[in-house]
Amino acid sequence: MIELPEAYVLSDQINQTLVGRTIVNAEANTHPHAFAWYTGDPADYRAKLAGKKIRGTNPQGHSCNNVKIICEDMLLVISTPIRYHETDAKLPKSHQLLLEFEDKSHMSCTVQMWGVMFCYPADESCRHDGFVCSKKPSPYMDIFDEGYFDDLWQSVKPGLSVKEFLTTKQRISGLGNGVLQDILWNAGIHPRRKLSTFTETEREKLFQSLKQTLFAMRNQGGRNTERDLFGQPGGYRTILSSKTMKNPCPVCNSAIIRESYLGGNIYYCPVCQPV
Repeated sequence: MIELPEAYVLSDQINQTLVGRTIVNAEANTHPHAFAWYTGDPADYRAKLAGKKIRGTNPQGHSCNNVKIICEDMLLVISTPIRYHETDAKLPKSHQLLLEFEDKSHMSCTVQMWGVMFCYPADESCRHDGFVCSKKPSPYMDIFDEGYFDDLWQSVKPGLSVKEFLTTKQRISGLGNGVLQDILWNAGIHPRRKLSTFTETEREKLFQSLKQTLFAMRNQGGRNTERDLFGQPGGYRTILSSKTMKNPCPVCNSAIIRESYLGGNIYYCPVCQPV
């Protein structure tokens, strides 16, 4: 799946590269994946998309961890990595969605863990029953200010951990476990910290870190743990991730801890992020 910064990066690149191209063929579920989801019969994707021109991305904003591609009267909603392949470029051996354009270039999606590749009318009249995209504002929007963040904070039980608050129930759509690590490290906050233990100053620091870290990830082309439309890693160098866990904390030189918590790994410095 992709997270918020990469959704923005991919959307911008699709707007710059694919808008105006006509789809001449579409293949879905050619290589079945247990955790790939479609709308209706994937065999119908060709009939739904062939002859349609890409008009743009994300007609409803970037509030989810997916990319919405407008194909005239059809909409593709994709939450898995997207790649563009120039004419005559080697295509992936396994893919769950493949679009061919009139110049023989392609766009592919290959599911890593899980992902949706929905295709339905742009008016959403046949949207997948189980798919709900949050209409809440993105942290990249001005309306997502400190007052909005405080309202979110007050709406939950104080016994929640900060990881649970930030990454579950779509309170902040598109903010997942991947981007969480650097947000908390920059704020000096342990992922297991209970909201009830925060001072007002710490809450303000968390809000500032959330905004600043996400903007840095987006502005630098996504994280270096993820790849963009052209298969290139993002320019944002993660501080805490699987790429860096063997490195000491860049501030205090302590060993970074990795633990399993709430369905994913958390990374933290035990000195700079005390529990």
